[in-house]
Amino acid sequence: MPAVPPLPTAPRDLFEALAEVRRSGEAAALATVIGTRGSTPGKETMRLLVFADGRFLGTVGGGCVEADVVDACLDVLRSGRSKQLTFRLTENATGATGLMCGGELEVFVESVTVPQLVVFGAGHISRDLCTIAHRAGFRVTVVDDRESFANRERFPDAGEVIAAESFEEAFGRLHVTPGTSCVVVTRGHAYDLECTGYALASPARYVGLIGSQGKVRGILRRLGEEGRLAGVDLARLHAPIGLDLGGASAGEIAVSIVAELIADRYGAEGHARMRLDPAEVQRVTSRAAGPG
Repeated sequence: MPAVPPLPTAPRDLFEALAEVRRSGEAAALATVIGTRGSTPGKETMRLLVFADGRFLGTVGGGCVEADVVDACLDVLRSGRSKQLTFRLTENATGATGLMCGGELEVFVESVTVPQLVVFGAGHISRDLCTIAHRAGFRVTVVDDRESFANRERFPDAGEVIAAESFEEAFGRLHVTPGTSCVVVTRGHAYDLECTGYALASPARYVGLIGSQGKVRGILRRLGEEGRLAGVDLARLHAPIGLDLGGASAGEIAVSIVAELIADRYGAEGHARMRLDPAEVQRVTSRAAGPG
């Protein structure tokens, strides 16, 4: 593959960039040389930080191996699964690039992205959801328009708690990336509508909405009537939210939601609740967008 240019705007120090990735939730993978045999351009502990768009910072020795490691990092970002790889370098294999190496390079590649979760609503389900998601490795942001609910005392495990005058005001304070998951569990249909519309219009990979199929249909229909679903990928919508575990308490619902978030993160299907099928979603939104 063609050489990918290094990251032009990142901090010069790889560890500073890594810390920023962990803070922001940007998708990135880290490749580390963990062993060498023979003559190799890369040496142990060399590192390469690769972003989802192919930019990178650092090195594992350069040459053809570096391009292969970038590809491996991008594959890990897609799958979410770490891998250990061995690259065998010979004069024949690398002669086209001018490298005169002969040996083996072992590289460990891992995703270093902290999964970000935005929870709209600070009610009783959200408290359990925040705690369980935090323990599952998510950085949680809780959003509500009531400071008496959205505060540190109620959400000690949250990375950030936003108590705004309105949900609309809170939207301007959020940084939602393609790696972010959004869960809508507010106290009313009108708030659910606004938060779901915002989440679907964002690049979030997962948008979950609590409620019955009837409620989901109604919200989709309303968003369609308002023209807010044009060009939106509804495959990201998980509604009703959560895996079907059979429980109904706040804690059990929270577990089912986090289970689905984990399944989505690793590409597993799990046992989803009975949802609107894609054909029905299309019918609902088409009717909403049509005349009358």
